[in-house]
Amino acid sequence: MYNQSAYSINCRGNLIALTTPLVMGILNVTNNSFYDGGKHQTLNNQLTQIKKMLEEGADIIDVGAMSSRPGAILSQPENELKKLLPLIEKALTQFPNIILSIDTLHAKVAEQCLQAGAHMINDISAGVFDESMLPTIAKFKNAPCIMMHMQGTPATMQQQTHYDNLLVNMVDYFVARTHLARKNGIVDVIIDPGIGFSKTINQNYEILNRLQELQVLDCPLLVGLSRKSLIWKTLQGTPEAALNGSTVLHTVALLNGAHILRVHDVKEAKETITLVQKLKTQA
Repeated sequence: MYNQSAYSINCRGNLIALTTPLVMGILNVTNNSFYDGGKHQTLNNQLTQIKKMLEEGADIIDVGAMSSRPGAILSQPENELKKLLPLIEKALTQFPNIILSIDTLHAKVAEQCLQAGAHMINDISAGVFDESMLPTIAKFKNAPCIMMHMQGTPATMQQQTHYDNLLVNMVDYFVARTHLARKNGIVDVIIDPGIGFSKTINQNYEILNRLQELQVLDCPLLVGLSRKSLIWKTLQGTPEAALNGSTVLHTVALLNGAHILRVHDVKEAKETITLVQKLKTQA
């Protein structure tokens, strides 16, 4: 059983320990995300969902105004900002202790959202898509960056699933990207193996089995598998029926060293963490 590392992240002055894994609640404000697209289109609905996730114990809220599901076409920065900036303003007013993460590929979006008070950036391309992303994040003191592994773009990634050695290739990728992030001046880097991004179902399960090998990178590890196709396709179901499967695989991720779970269902993820932590204390 994996022994949790004592990491912490500084979210623009909010120091958060990772000795107990965190839950990042997902808020998609798009109309085409694979699971909850269209559910949170109005500002009132978005704030209601944030309130619900915070009450259930979410440590971070990750807001995205672009879909990154397989085949998705990338959104324009201006369209993202129209949705994100009013929400950031209202969320920070209504929930002053909230920690907000912004899920975007665009440096322009990252900059304006951080200026508006967001705390961290979640970039599925790890700064590859927009070369201005890393220096932009670095301008904001103590703004962490989540760097995900992916080949291609959401529109092409499922045609780019070939690796000479999956885990070795991923480690090499993260070594290069985290080095560049720190060279630019970003202090806290969180890595995300990119479950479901440019991987086959079998490759996703291989990553879950071998998560501990990513600890060589000495970064906190975020895992996002909530309701994804590795679950519901294996079970011959749907994303809507994939909560139980998500909980099972969240347990595996935690036992193999995950520090942050990115989830649609906060209450169930918090309960999973509580039980796994209890298990670890008895080991």
